[in-house]
Amino acid sequence: MFSVINYKVIEMEERRQAILRKLEEKGSVRVAELSKELGCSEVTIRNDIKNMDQEGLLKRTHGGALQIDSKTVRKYSAESIYRNVERKKQIAACAYAFIEDRDTIIIDDASSSFYLAAYIKEHPEKRLAVVTNSLLAGNELAGVDHVELYMIGGHVGGHLSATMGEAALQNMEQFHVDKAFIGVHSINFDVGLTSIATPQMQVKRTILKVAEQVYVLADSSKFGGGYVSVICPIQDVYKIITDSDVSRENIKKAQESNISLVIA
Repeated sequence: MFSVINYKVIEMEERRQAILRKLEEKGSVRVAELSKELGCSEVTIRNDIKNMDQEGLLKRTHGGALQIDSKTVRKYSAESIYRNVERKKQIAACAYAFIEDRDTIIIDDASSSFYLAAYIKEHPEKRLAVVTNSLLAGNELAGVDHVELYMIGGHVGGHLSATMGEAALQNMEQFHVDKAFIGVHSINFDVGLTSIATPQMQVKRTILKVAEQVYVLADSSKFGGGYVSVICPIQDVYKIITDSDVSRENIKKAQESNISLVIA
């Protein structure tokens, strides 16, 4: 059997790696220079930089790109952590404003929730008790003086390494918290908040039971689209926090559905 090699994909990946190497060497790159060095058009380089910016691998600038802190880029292997990074950081900062000193909160295993954990770590002005099933969020908050951390036990799985399954659900049910911050696969105004993986959906449903207020952290790309499992009606959550790229159409739908939509 013969295998088919997609040379365009290989060429694109080689260009991306070359761009990252240049950023490591110089800290910044210019489109015109990369075009000459890599032997391709400036349009191709701009498209590469645009896509890499959306994945959080670099920071796009007028005519080029800047390197992002390598600790952020290289720390974890899960690719979704590095998509729409700036949007997720804005959402995390906005979410933090709704947290009060001495609150007890739950953070789930979503990538947006991870950035909230990172933000909490860097802001010692509020002392918090944090419950999480996310190994990534737990790693950020372990040993942080102003955080009392509770890890949910259970089977570890999922793209972003989190506990789930019956043991995790039973463990989660033992808590009662002021606020919860969760991510979703999509926000569909016709059916509700959606999830792909059933085990993750079950964790999120349990979080809804044990939290007084549930905040959904969702960048603007999460609105619409297909779904496999429905977590709950949108009206079951307290607020949805998103970024400024959310469309007017979705803002209008939220208003018509009496949904509290917060734009970071």
